[in-house]
Amino acid sequence: MAALWLARASSRAARRLPRILSSRHAGEPSPWFFGSAAAPPPVLGPPPVPAVERIGRRGFCSVRGFAGESSAAAAAATDEEEPENGFTGGDQAIDFPGGKVSLTAEMNFLPESHGERISCYRVLDDDGRTISGSRFQEVSKEVALKMYREMVTLQTMDNIFYEAQRQGRISFYLTSNGEEAINIASAAALSIDDIVLPQYREPGVLLWRGFTLQEFANQCFGNNMDYGKGRQMPIHYGSNRLNYFTVSSPIATQLPHAVGAAYSLKMDKKDACAITYFGDGGTSEGDFHAALNFAAVMEAPVVFFCRNNGWAISTPITDQFRSDGVVIRGQAYGIRGIRVDGNDALAVYSAVHAAREMAIAEGRPILVEALTYRVGHHSTSDDSTKYRPVDEIEHWRTARDPISRYRKWVQGNDWWSDAEESELRSRVRKELLQAIQVAERMPKPPVAELFTDVYDQVPSNLREQERLLRETIMKHPADYPTDVPV
Repeated sequence: MAALWLARASSRAARRLPRILSSRHAGEPSPWFFGSAAAPPPVLGPPPVPAVERIGRRGFCSVRGFAGESSAAAAAATDEEEPENGFTGGDQAIDFPGGKVSLTAEMNFLPESHGERISCYRVLDDDGRTISGSRFQEVSKEVALKMYREMVTLQTMDNIFYEAQRQGRISFYLTSNGEEAINIASAAALSIDDIVLPQYREPGVLLWRGFTLQEFANQCFGNNMDYGKGRQMPIHYGSNRLNYFTVSSPIATQLPHAVGAAYSLKMDKKDACAITYFGDGGTSEGDFHAALNFAAVMEAPVVFFCRNNGWAISTPITDQFRSDGVVIRGQAYGIRGIRVDGNDALAVYSAVHAAREMAIAEGRPILVEALTYRVGHHSTSDDSTKYRPVDEIEHWRTARDPISRYRKWVQGNDWWSDAEESELRSRVRKELLQAIQVAERMPKPPVAELFTDVYDQVPSNLREQERLLRETIMKHPADYPTDVPV
């Protein structure tokens, strides 16, 4: 077909060339000039391209009216003469790779945005009542109560670990305050076989999957029971057992990895998907765009979950992008998406549940944008009151609190009581304080563990580094922790 098309284009060009050249000598306008019959205005830029070269370039794609003719019928029309303007009657389209593109005589630029902002899916109103006519995935009493208990547990864990850092007992911490519904509800909608590639504000996903308070404490204190052997900073959790990739602070690097993981699940014909979490700031990274295009082209079963909490540390979304949030970007890459109220546990659960089903059954990526608010500081290294109004923070902490809203719905179903609430919060606090005490008393991993688990045989340069480190510690013992075995 390619050879036939080239022969046809060459034949047409050869037949037209004498007419084009003669019209030039006669002072007639070129048939390639779209405008009035008057001479075209002067052209700014490089000199005009010779006529023969222009004709050759026109062979980039064929232009033909499409009225249901088959490719065989089009091939049979090889010897037919095209009109001088290069178009035929009827509906016009370009036979372009990827599909037929309609032609128009109007010069229309696409608008920079839609007239109205994309709506946000919601199930519960601010008082915890289901909105009339809302469609959502039903949850059993057992699942609903587990979701609520884990949201409370996550909130309590964040508050206590944050205070532990302020007391100097751990070096760093980062909370999920205000984003508990995103953590727990999205995790509840997944299967344990689904692979999770987190950013760093999703410990609730691990909590839902069975990561214990003691395991969280071991990681934050970096003791010898920490799966990372003390080599990662606090909150860089990971668990092979729970299909949760270890957190890595560089922004958005996990997104292309998630696509690769999802594609491997597809090749192995697994009934599972990958899900990766990221913030609004992560969408400004090149990895975000590369990952979406990669996933769309490879048709990978991956859920991209964006926590749009309004702030990338101190950078507001108004300085981050001009598009209507994040979900609109999926369309540019051919990816289906939804915007959801991130402080509505039922809406998040329903959206992720549906996204997972579509990703696996249809072999496609899905983009979920959850609108929420980071009530806490970005981390223990940040003071968000320096760049956000205190009354704004307080409004989201109280009027838009996801835990309070979900509790009203649970209690409205007569599934929860004030007595159960007090017992839960007291028990979780006690268990966590006990876990911290145990984690603090455990020994630290030895210095030798800094150089293991990368190479099967430790290379000479790492052995030399280890020797120099030991010598430095022996010379300056006061500058190094005394509880790390040398």
